[in-house]
Amino acid sequence: MFLGQYLLSLGDDRSVEIPAAFQGLLAQGAYITRGFEQDLLIMTNKKFQETSRRVAALNMADPAVRLLSRLILAHASPLDIDANGRALIPDELAAFAGVQKEIILVGQGDYIEAWSPSAWEKQSSLLMDYEANSARFAQLDLSLV
Repeated sequence: MFLGQYLLSLGDDRSVEIPAAFQGLLAQGAYITRGFEQDLLIMTNKKFQETSRRVAALNMADPAVRLLSRLILAHASPLDIDANGRALIPDELAAFAGVQKEIILVGQGDYIEAWSPSAWEKQSSLLMDYEANSARFAQLDLSLV
């Protein structure tokens, strides 16, 4: 399970050292693609294949489905992790997310979000509004039973 947050420096070639806690989970292959905000999604090969199948099973006559497919699939790229635990962030994806010298990897259970520090700061500020969080999440069934 991908958990925690990691602020990492990018090399001149846009390479990043994947945290050891994530490397084992990505050992069987990984993909990187655009996220839903100004972020990137990193998924294991298995999760990406599952997500691709679910998107393909949707009604392609629906314009929202076509947009979703373009968002996830058209920008996807294999994420190769070398023997030193480093991975290269593709140019197009780095530009989309505004990633330059640093990147924040955020564990989301079965996938990872990758953010520029400034974009992650904006997201984090949303989570600091406790009253809004109560209203936002009240309709979700998060019972601990």
